[in-house]
Amino acid sequence: MLTCRLHLKDRIRGSRICSSGIQRTPIPRQRFLLLILLLIFNAEAGAQEIKITAENDSLLQALEREMAAAQPRQNTPRFRPSTNPDISIITDVRSWYTSQGPRNVDAEVHEVESSFRSAIDPFARADIYVSMAHEDGEFEFELEEAYLTTLSLPYRLQLRVGKFRNTVGKINRIHPHALPFVDVPAVYTNFFGNEGLNDQGASLSWLLPNTSFYQELTVEVTRGPGESESFAFNEGNRFLYTGHLKNFWDLSEDKTLELGLSAIAGPNELEQTSWIGGVDVTYRWKPLRFNTYQSLTLQAETFFSHKEIRDYVVKSWGMYALVNYQLAQRWFLLGRFDHSDIPDDAAWNESAVSTTLGWYLTEYQKLEFGVKTSWGPTFDQTYQGLVRLVFVIGTHGAHEY
Repeated sequence: MLTCRLHLKDRIRGSRICSSGIQRTPIPRQRFLLLILLLIFNAEAGAQEIKITAENDSLLQALEREMAAAQPRQNTPRFRPSTNPDISIITDVRSWYTSQGPRNVDAEVHEVESSFRSAIDPFARADIYVSMAHEDGEFEFELEEAYLTTLSLPYRLQLRVGKFRNTVGKINRIHPHALPFVDVPAVYTNFFGNEGLNDQGASLSWLLPNTSFYQELTVEVTRGPGESESFAFNEGNRFLYTGHLKNFWDLSEDKTLELGLSAIAGPNELEQTSWIGGVDVTYRWKPLRFNTYQSLTLQAETFFSHKEIRDYVVKSWGMYALVNYQLAQRWFLLGRFDHSDIPDDAAWNESAVSTTLGWYLTEYQKLEFGVKTSWGPTFDQTYQGLVRLVFVIGTHGAHEY
C-alpha cells in the first residue's frame, strides 16, 4: 500500500513524494496557475448564469402579475347559449285488452316523437316536435309543435309564437308520453279532442310582481284548431282566445299548492260561439330528507262548457281527480276518477275509475301497467287493461312542474 506525503515546498511546485520513494512528475507552475484561473472563471460564469436565470424568472412572474391585473374581473360568468340543438326521440309502445269489440287484444307502436330544442341566440330559443303516430293501421306524420320563445323581453314578459299546446288547465301543455297515467282523462278528450287543445298563434305570459307567492298570467290568441270537440277554425276574422292564471305557494319545505284558472272563447263548427271555464288544483308533498323515495300528489281539474248551437245553448261539465303516491325510489301508484259530459249533449256522460302502476327504470325509460273500468247511462260497462313502454334516445328535457 502506498502512502504519500506532500511537503510544503512541494505543494507550491505541485509535486508529491510517496513512501515507496517514487517521485511523481511535478506540475509546472504555469500550468497550475492556468488551472486555478480556469476554475475561478467557470465559477463566476456559473454564478452569472444563475443570476440571469433568476432575473428572467422574476421578470416573467412580474409580467404575468401585470397581465392578470389588467384583465377585468367578472363577478358572474357570462352565459353563451349553444346553438347546437338538443335532439331526442321518444317512443311510446302499447299493448292492451278491452272487453268490447271484435278484437280484444292488440299492440302497436303508438307514437314516435322527435324533438329539437336549441337557443337561437341570447334573445330567443326554438322548440320543434314532429310526431309519427299510429292511426287506423297506418303511420302519419304530424307537426305537433314548432314555436319560438323570447328570453329577454322587459317587464317580466315572455312571448311564444308558432304552433304550440295551449295553456289550458294543468296537463294540456304536457305531452301524453310524459303523463303519469296511460290514458288522457275523459274531460280532455271530450272537450278538446284526443290530442288536447293545440293551435297556431301567439302566447304572451307575464310574471306578476307579487312578492307573496308566484303568479303568472298567460294570454293567447290563435287561429282556431283544426280538430276539437268545442272549437273550430273560422273562415272569417274570428279567433280563439285563451287565458290562464297560475298561482303557486310554497307551504313549507315539503309542501306546495297550485291553483289555476282557465278561460277559453272561440267559434265552434256551427259558426256560433263556445265558452269554457276551468279550475285546476294541485297539492304536492315531497319530503326534503327522503325526496327520492317518497312523494304524494293530489290533483283535480274541472271544466264548464257553454256551447251555442243555433237557437239554444248546451251547458255541460267534466272533471277528474287523482292521487299519485310514490311507493319506492322507482315505483309509483296512481288512482284516478273521471266524469265527463260532451259539449253537444249534457245528457250523455261517462264515468271511469282507473289505476296505474309505474316503474321508472331511469329518467330515459319507464314501464306502466294500467286497468280501467268505464260506465254511463248510454253504454254498457267496459273493462280495459293497458301496458305502456316509453323510452327516450338522446337528451331528455325537463318537464313542467
